[in-house]
Amino acid sequence: MPTLFSGYRLGAALTLPNRIVMAPMTRVRAADGGLATPSMAAYYAQRATAGLIVSEGVQPSVIGQSNPGTPGLHTDEQVASWRQVTDAVHVNGGRIFAQIMHGGRVSHPSTTGLQPVGPSAVPATGNVFTPSGPRPAPVPRELATEEVPEHVRSYADAARRAVDAGFDGVELHGANGYLISQFLSSNANLRTDRYGGGITGRIRFAVEAAAATADAVGADRTGIRLSPGGVFWGVEETDAAELNVALLTELARLGLAYVHLEATAGEEVLRELRKTWTGTLIMNPVLPMGPRQTGPEEARHWLELGADLIGFGRAFIANPDLVERLRAGLPLAPVDESTYYTGGDAGYLTYPAYRYGTGDPVSVPA
Repeated sequence: MPTLFSGYRLGAALTLPNRIVMAPMTRVRAADGGLATPSMAAYYAQRATAGLIVSEGVQPSVIGQSNPGTPGLHTDEQVASWRQVTDAVHVNGGRIFAQIMHGGRVSHPSTTGLQPVGPSAVPATGNVFTPSGPRPAPVPRELATEEVPEHVRSYADAARRAVDAGFDGVELHGANGYLISQFLSSNANLRTDRYGGGITGRIRFAVEAAAATADAVGADRTGIRLSPGGVFWGVEETDAAELNVALLTELARLGLAYVHLEATAGEEVLRELRKTWTGTLIMNPVLPMGPRQTGPEEARHWLELGADLIGFGRAFIANPDLVERLRAGLPLAPVDESTYYTGGDAGYLTYPAYRYGTGDPVSVPA
């Protein structure tokens, strides 16, 4: 059986030195205009020993922006700003995919200047982030049938820009209650046209977005992240097992680089999805933002169950040298959750590598 430290061939061009994936995590450190910054370049470069880095969510359009302070890939200036990030990762020996994230209804007019859009006029549950603090999620404008292909194309257009910016590939964010997830949902998608209704209609947007992206940059540069049965932002998938088997069956025809699953369903469902998807599987073994972080035991369990790569999220925030710590069995530094979304370099660039000789975890800087 492979270990976390076995090499892996991903697609036609990438050889990963290990099976540890840095999962995408929103950090809201972008500059005005959705530009990547030198601090972002340093942050990702510090973590370049990961077999693969998947960036934070990157909006493919103005209306696709969910949170303030997040980066984009829909202008020439944004593309140019990302080159410092991809260059820094590559100089440090790493590989990086851009996660393309359209927020759909999880947005606010005070963030984008536009009314959010969604598959139906059903608001997300809870408060969304805005420049003036959390505010109730607004009712989105339901997309007309003839408008939907424009939003499908936005993923492909952003993917082209990502490759131009030096990314090795892209991951479509189809999870966690954002636009693709909203189309998959049985309660956020109340449509009766070809993008709604039964399972065939509800998976159509995801399949079309993946197909358009694969056509734009190549299937072996295209992955997708999914949260089967997840309930983020109030979405539901009442038929999660059947829905996701159907989705993966269609995605398998495209020859994508990988599917990235979150542990949002029971293990029996996830194992069935592994059987359905015979290509490369990245598995996030624990619930995102749940009480536990992924550790060696969870990783080993899913490698035994047939996952090819293992996603680590929060552990990478406080441990830029996570690969080395896992390899050597070193303790992990705790993360300061209060700095997740505060901007600035504190809690972003201030976590050092393990200090050999102390015998203790590195403490979180004040």
